[in-house]
Amino acid sequence: MVWQKAHAAVLEVYRVTKSFPPDERFRLTNQLCRAAASIPTNIAEGKGRGSRPEFRQFLIIARGSIEETRYLLLLAKDLGFLAPEIHAALESIYTEISKMTNALLRSLKP
Repeated sequence: MVWQKAHAAVLEVYRVTKSFPPDERFRLTNQLCRAAASIPTNIAEGKGRGSRPEFRQFLIIARGSIEETRYLLLLAKDLGFLAPEIHAALESIYTEISKMTNALLRSLKP
């Protein structure tokens, strides 16, 4: 469930960054898309490792990428590349992804 939500969020991040200025392509756009994609990537890789401790470690890495993504979205808004209402919608999605990731981590405690 969290992987699906994170995947959908990446698709949305890619969609909204298409409107960023061209000179941001190799700066903020690239960094934001990579951070967002890192979330479902780490969830999938951790799940594929086959052990609880490794899955937990990859979820912790994904949680770091969630916070990185949230900051970069704030930066994009503050630079005027992202409308406040789009930022608010994405912030809400990433807050939910964060809560879901934390719940999954708690369920995997040894």
